[in-house]
Amino acid sequence: MKFSDKLRLLIEEKNITQKQLAADLQIPVSTLGGYVQGTSEPDFETLKMISKYFEVTPNYLLDYHTNNIKNSKEEDILRIFRSLSPDQQDLYLEQGKAFLKINAKESVKSSNTTSQNGNRVG
Repeated sequence: MKFSDKLRLLIEEKNITQKQLAADLQIPVSTLGGYVQGTSEPDFETLKMISKYFEVTPNYLLDYHTNNIKNSKEEDILRIFRSLSPDQQDLYLEQGKAFLKINAKESVKSSNTTSQNGNRVG
């Protein structure tokens, strides 16, 4: 995902206007508009300000992945988790654990079906 798309998404998620973000970052609205439209990109200092404002890493904004994070979905999950209240974080984790249990059950079923099919005598 391009920087402009990530920025647009973060603005929408925070439910603010471009004008408000520009004011908060103390940059011209037209400059921010260029970032959102993808016609320009911020310098390093502005990138750091945007990153700090939205509580994401510059790597997330640039869609750059290191060995620690495999793709933007992992970064999205972490960003969302950090924005939740402690009670919401607990619920989020419980939902994730429920998915793991479902996957484990499906894996066992699949394994049993495969071994049963392999043991048939024709």
